[in-house]
Amino acid sequence: MDIPLPTIAVVGLGTMGTGIADVLVRAGREVVGIDVSDTAADRAVAALENSTARAVARGRITEEERRDALARFRTFSDLRAAADADLVIEVVPESYEAKQEVFRALDGIVRPDTVLATGTNALSVTRLAADSAHPERVLGLHFFTPVQAMKLVEVVSSVLTDPKAVESVTRLALDLGKEPVAVGDRAGFIADGLLFGYLNQAAAMYEAKYASREDIDAAMRLGCGLPMGPLALLDLIGVDTARTVLEAMYADSHDRLHAPAPVLKQLSEAGLTGRKSGRGFYTYAAPGSGEVVPDALTPPDASEAGGGRAVRSVGVAGSGTMASGIAEVFAKAGYAVVLAARSQEKADAAKARIAKSLARSVDRGRMTGEARDRTLALITPAGTLESFAEVDLAVEAVAEDLAVKRELFGGLDKICKPGAVLATTTSSLPVVACARATTRPQDVVGMHFFNPAPAMKLVEIVRTVLTGDEAHATVRAVTERIRKHPVDCGDRAGFIVNALLFPYLNNAIKMVQDHYATLDDIDAAMRLGGGYPMGPFELLDVVGLDVSLAIERVLHREFRDPGLAPAPLLEHLVAAGCLGRKTGRGFREYARR
Repeated sequence: MDIPLPTIAVVGLGTMGTGIADVLVRAGREVVGIDVSDTAADRAVAALENSTARAVARGRITEEERRDALARFRTFSDLRAAADADLVIEVVPESYEAKQEVFRALDGIVRPDTVLATGTNALSVTRLAADSAHPERVLGLHFFTPVQAMKLVEVVSSVLTDPKAVESVTRLALDLGKEPVAVGDRAGFIADGLLFGYLNQAAAMYEAKYASREDIDAAMRLGCGLPMGPLALLDLIGVDTARTVLEAMYADSHDRLHAPAPVLKQLSEAGLTGRKSGRGFYTYAAPGSGEVVPDALTPPDASEAGGGRAVRSVGVAGSGTMASGIAEVFAKAGYAVVLAARSQEKADAAKARIAKSLARSVDRGRMTGEARDRTLALITPAGTLESFAEVDLAVEAVAEDLAVKRELFGGLDKICKPGAVLATTTSSLPVVACARATTRPQDVVGMHFFNPAPAMKLVEIVRTVLTGDEAHATVRAVTERIRKHPVDCGDRAGFIVNALLFPYLNNAIKMVQDHYATLDDIDAAMRLGGGYPMGPFELLDVVGLDVSLAIERVLHREFRDPGLAPAPLLEHLVAAGCLGRKTGRGFREYARR
């Protein structure tokens, strides 16, 4: 069988170029590495020697295969070394001038049938192609770092690209063990087009002092299962690189969500570009190090803070999945729990749900039968809120309806003893509106658990302008005692997680609505290129399209940003009753149970 594109030149031997060269030589290609810097070339050779040595040590390749791979990699400082290449992949710095200079020079060096690929993640492939003598052979080939590990490759066509060139690089990507996704020429393509808008909003959230860098990053890791928080990821990518990508995206979209947050410019111009400089949003042990070290912004040890009021008993109001999950969490931590519903039957049913959950934990070896029995014994089901008279902390987990919650808080205000802390688990409604329904707004706080509550580690602690220090400290201390991770934020729509997550989901819907990419390609791009546990459409169907639409409407109403307006496609699906897995159809169709 013919090997597609047997000789490949890689122009630019930075981290990305070296990674691309690594996967190519291991797949049997002859690789010509070109960089004007001899130091960069030497580093690339050393990196390949080290990575292939690790592969031998782990049993992934033999010593003979390692020697053969290294022999296939040669480095040069002159572009004329690419003369015999079947494919040239350029990964020089992200600027039109630098890339155009490479393509103009290559026009006079390589064969007419040689494919020219740019590794850009934001610049216009069409613009680069139009400046070439043979625009039909120019395309985008966007790998993700670390190249050896990340499966996604975006194959980017312009309106000028020859389909045969696309076919040849797609075959190459498959031969490398990658999963190619075909996309059109639009700033950011799929993965970065969605990722960088989210990163930009996280930077703006930090700049507004809404939440600390540590809390923003922890919220997205623990609340969404992401491999890294957004600010740590910006430091890894490079703050200057992110700014360049966002500027290209904004020039293309004119969407304010893509206008680079001013803090990105400030950090870039100060030389605080992230890990590579030793300091960005965080401070690192040395330039190039991934080890975060304390600095002036590092929060003090939480153990030094006051613990607030003593909490021995907890009331949980509600009978749904979230209420029973929260009650289970508190009981497992040793708290006496009153689980109150609108009737004794509903409360008993909620406790029965908890019993089933605990039984599964016993079956899986996660807890003993004795621990299950102790936990269940701590839960008292009740058919009225009057049973909250002596609790130290009351947590409501009823319907996401402000009128319902305000009525409930008015009742709690009359029933609960003085000094009891009253908490709402709302995910999108104003906490202060619940507080104003009471005569003790200083004792009201948001305590946003994530579903399923027993499994998810994050709790957003939402402080209103009226919340007292003591109530806030009480809830933080209790959150830590139930083995959850508390993050602090203010009382505004979406808090941290939903405010960053749902605009990203909305932008994914817009990509499909605009016929830019398919559901499957977008989901694959974010799982394989971003390390997300689920693609956006998988997640939307799980969350529920009606729930997603409600949250996006709240965000749009709060921030008045046109870019946050819910995508019409989402509104149409909800109007049609296609709400996701729970109805058997959302963005995809599901088998009825």
